[in-house]
Amino acid sequence: MTWLITGGAGYIGAHVVRAMTEAGERAVVYDDLSTGIAERVPSNVPLVVGSTLDGELLRRTLTEHSVTGVVHLAAKKQVGESVELPLHYYRENVEGLRVLLEAVTDIGVPSFVFSSSAAVYGMPDVDLVTEETPCAPMSPYGETKLVGEWLVRAAGRATGLSTASLRYFNVAGAAAPELADVGVFNLIPMVFEKLTENAPPRIFGDDYPTPDGTCVRDFIHVVDLAEAHVAAARALKASPGTDLTLNIGRGEGVSVREMIDRINATTGYNTPPTVTPRRPGDPARVVASADRIAKELGWTAKHDVEDMIASAWEGWVRLHPEAARS
Repeated sequence: MTWLITGGAGYIGAHVVRAMTEAGERAVVYDDLSTGIAERVPSNVPLVVGSTLDGELLRRTLTEHSVTGVVHLAAKKQVGESVELPLHYYRENVEGLRVLLEAVTDIGVPSFVFSSSAAVYGMPDVDLVTEETPCAPMSPYGETKLVGEWLVRAAGRATGLSTASLRYFNVAGAAAPELADVGVFNLIPMVFEKLTENAPPRIFGDDYPTPDGTCVRDFIHVVDLAEAHVAAARALKASPGTDLTLNIGRGEGVSVREMIDRINATTGYNTPPTVTPRRPGDPARVVASADRIAKELGWTAKHDVEDMIASAWEGWVRLHPEAARS
């Protein structure tokens, strides 16, 4: 099959491209390069630069490359920014998806994998979040992902499109230094940035109803996440008409304070964090149950938190050599 991977020049997207091609699938990347990096795309993988709001370019790309499946990762993803710019997030994440689905169904592409998020759950009052846990997103970002799932499912039911919505938990790590997360919007690179500046890492609120007062999250290695996409893509190919909604996590909660302690230990720093006010839209605890994906796809995570930190740090030091401790 040939898979169009929107957002394939981004941090997660580049790992999905790598996993797909290593699994013997053909890939085409579609990315507006607003945050993606063209150099992440392998030289033997076509790159089409464009927006998911451009239906004409999408149709031409799907046709010219004989695309038989889409993995849709392109989206705006900053929770705090979505609170400030909800109309922008709905335009990019919901309208962009609608335009893409219209092109996909018009042309008759049979398979569609959607990048969703644990943000759809909001603040669930459960130890482990299952796919049946009620969704109550706390931010416009989470809302756009939930609406996206509804759109994908509705399109599948109406047209026979095989679909999978993958609810990512907190993604970290890198398969190689050159594929590392270069943004500073996720916890681990945010901590790296502060350590490099010889400044204390920030904790956004320490008065949550958790054991140490800081938010608890389920961290998943990006390599494991990418392999979950391959498993989902192959499941859709094998079973036309499939409709899957799956958590992608490890089922292990790690608090923000604990993660900062582990980062200090791995990197050789010993910089205590400072506490700042809560960010809007941050739930106290979100940890996955990954039982369904294990049952449906035979997938389980292989990498632990130390793997995530070490591989992410290697990529960070590659770009910031001054950060390395001897």
